[in-house]
Amino acid sequence: MRWALVRVCLAIAAMVVVAFAVPLGLVIKEMARDRAFSNAEREAAAVAPALSITTDRTELEKVVASAGSNSGADSGMAVHIPAGDGEAAVDIGPQRAADKDIATVRKLGRASTTEVPGGSVLLQPVALSSGEISVVEVYVPEAEVSNGVGTAWAVLAGVGIALIVGSVAVADRLGVRMVQPAQRLVEGAHELGEGKLGARVPEEGPTELRLAAVAFNSMADQVVQLLANERELAADLSHRLRTPLTVLRLNAASLGEGPAAEQTRTAVAQLEKEVDTIIRTAREAKPQTVAAGPGAGCDAAEVVRERMRFWSALAEDEGRKVRVAGVERPVRIPVARADLVAALDALLGNVFRHTPEGTAFAVDVHNAEDAVIMLVSDAGSGIRDPEAAMARGRGSGSAGSTGLGLDIVRRLAEATGGDVRIGSSVLGGTEVRIWIQLDGREPERNGHRGAVRRRRRGRSAPTFNRSRSLP
Repeated sequence: MRWALVRVCLAIAAMVVVAFAVPLGLVIKEMARDRAFSNAEREAAAVAPALSITTDRTELEKVVASAGSNSGADSGMAVHIPAGDGEAAVDIGPQRAADKDIATVRKLGRASTTEVPGGSVLLQPVALSSGEISVVEVYVPEAEVSNGVGTAWAVLAGVGIALIVGSVAVADRLGVRMVQPAQRLVEGAHELGEGKLGARVPEEGPTELRLAAVAFNSMADQVVQLLANERELAADLSHRLRTPLTVLRLNAASLGEGPAAEQTRTAVAQLEKEVDTIIRTAREAKPQTVAAGPGAGCDAAEVVRERMRFWSALAEDEGRKVRVAGVERPVRIPVARADLVAALDALLGNVFRHTPEGTAFAVDVHNAEDAVIMLVSDAGSGIRDPEAAMARGRGSGSAGSTGLGLDIVRRLAEATGGDVRIGSSVLGGTEVRIWIQLDGREPERNGHRGAVRRRRRGRSAPTFNRSRSLP
């Protein structure tokens, strides 16, 4: 592209120089010729007054000599006076023009030029007092006709060459300015194709290439986001398998002793280990939060009732007391049903996984004006480091934890502009509070994703009566 642009500019500059320099050179040559013959006409005009007064040879020779010395010419003028009234013809100075040319000028009565060896002559007719026509001949050498033309042509050629060289240099710089961004775009595309997802292109150069760089960077960001979302989806789907695995593990623990029971417990443990491996492998990418689209949502009360029927059966087997509140009336939230189910299963699965048998737990749903608050509480030993528990991939520090469950809950809340907080419950253990925003505000972004969020200024959380006892 660079050299093609240089060749195009070279051709255009050459055509422009030829189109202007050649006519200008011819005009300069013509101007030099006109200047030479204008000088010759002035010399002839200087002799005309004397011819109209006298035809005396001696006087005319002085006038011719004087005119020749004033013009700087050396024997470049001649005067031809025809014979008449008994007087002979008079010729002063060297004659270079042919007799027929002189006779033609005398007959026509107007000036003429004719070519002679070494140059040209101007034949100027002048009327005498006797009525006859004399002819003044002024010699114009070829050197005087072309005087200064060579210098002017050389200057024109230099200007033309400088113009061509300058245009080539400018075209080369423009080519570099266009080619380098294009080369960087190609290199970035190759790097992205080789799997280097951090490859980006500087947004510089001409407008079209800047737009191409912006489009490329946007595409690269979308590729990274899509890959991250795919890994997130794989991690979330794998984590959802932990809910039935928890049930299998609890049921296997109640099978008693025997080879079949031991093989079942071993198989369940191995399956749970493999699921944990899948989750740890998939969660390496940075997760992306995607809010529910327009019209998406579910009835949180109905979802809580349905999931608590499932977990209540397990709780009864382990002697756990369960309390559910706030699900008597529908509670619409802008969260997909599957996502809310996954979040509830993650929190309740943690209760069963990380608290001893017989530990009570509760689920409360509170419907405020601009938010829905869901509380999952237990009577266990609590979480020693809530901030670490919220950090993706670090877990609560308990054995067998992937740390993905709380992250699923946090992303669900942040997708609506809400948040998740961990604290102490009235039951004596851990309380996970999920704040789901209802007013459609944009999800907030926090540079420290694992940090437990402080309460927003200017908005206090609703206060609830948590003094109710478990049934």
